Amino acid sequence: MILYAVPHSLYCAKTRILLRAKGLEWQECSPAQDPAGFAAASPFGNLPALRHRDFGLSDSEAIAEYLDEVFPVPPMLPQTPEARARARERGRFHDTRLEPAVRALFPRVAKPDDAAAGTAMAAVSNRLAQLAALLAHPLPFGLGDCGFAPTFLWIDSLAQDCGLLPCWPDAVLRWRGVLEAEPAVAQELAAYRPHAAAWMAEKRALRAAPG
Repeated sequence: MILYAVPHSLYCAKTRILLRAKGLEWQECSPAQDPAGFAAASPFGNLPALRHRDFGLSDSEAIAEYLDEVFPVPPMLPQTPEARARARERGRFHDTRLEPAVRALFPRVAKPDDAAAGTAMAAVSNRLAQLAALLAHPLPFGLGDCGFAPTFLWIDSLAQDCGLLPCWPDAVLRWRGVLEAEPAVAQELAAYRPHAAAWMAEKRALRAAPG
């Protein structure tokens, strides 16, 4: 199994958490190392992408659903239709609501802008409040949770960089503690932190670059 990924991508970290939770082995490859294989697995250039036997697939959610069907033990979705729907709702919320709000802060590392950073951090706080409402429906650790820990790490790093703190609801902080204690999450965060820190350092260096 080949995972096409880059070290700093949070969606690649999300997929590695799922792979770790499943106890699967994979070979990691950057698109530059195998451009033809990557293009076959992801014709539109999305990361992460997966090659399993002769099957190629991109998009972290599609990959997660595929792996959960092909390798059903341990299951990463709950048993009841209602709980599965809630798990998918949580995962979609991460990808379409929380992560885009956090992503708006990325350009501010290389090009600080206090007003833009303030607007973006307020949006992150709003999404965290909405996440607290979703957490009112308890679920076992699973497919819908895998993206949150890397995104929380980025929130911490970006908040420290711009000097603006988001509002963390108590329910989210409690859940974060439980989430980050999951072995697959803890293992991935330990491996991922240095890459996130390296990305931050690279972008900060651009502040002093000519032009």
